[in-house]
Amino acid sequence: METRARSVVKAVIWNAIGLTVMVLVGYVATGSVTTGGAMALVNTAIGLSTYILYERIWSNVRWGRHG
Repeated sequence: METRARSVVKAVIWNAIGLTVMVLVGYVATGSVTTGGAMALVNTAIGLSTYILYERIWSNVRWGRHG
C-alpha cells in the first residue's frame, strides 16, 4: 500500500503535465492564453481531486495484488 503523501505527489505531478497540455489545447482551440489557462485550471482542479480519491479507493482494493 502506498502512503497518502506518495499518492498526492504522483497526482500533483500528473496534473502539472495535464495542465500544460490543456493550456496548449485551450490556446489552440480558442486563440487565447487567458481562456486556455482558465479552462486548464478548472480541468486540473477537478482532475486532481478525482484522481486522489480514485487512487485512495484503489489502494484499499486487494484484488490483483500478490504478497
